Amino acid sequence: MSFLFHPEAETEFLAAIDWYEECSAGLGADFAAEIHAAIQRAVAMPLAWPNIDDDIRRVLANRFPYGVLYAPEGRSIYILAIMHLRRRPDYWRSRL
Repeated sequence: MSFLFHPEAETEFLAAIDWYEECSAGLGADFAAEIHAAIQRAVAMPLAWPNIDDDIRRVLANRFPYGVLYAPEGRSIYILAIMHLRRRPDYWRSRL
């Protein structure tokens, strides 16, 4: 399986990496590694994570308050958002 980012999801991912890196050197890389690990869990078991809306699922990152929202599509997943769990919970719905 593979994955593809919605353009806005990729932008918010890169912005979060930059923000964490500004907080502390190396923290951005740690954040990126945790998000990539969450994506790999979703790729390995796309139907294992809870549905949050119709066919949209969420896998949580470890150590950081983020979730990866994605839609399984055939042999890949489409990542809709790299979402901070304590901010604007429904902002990603316009990406459907």
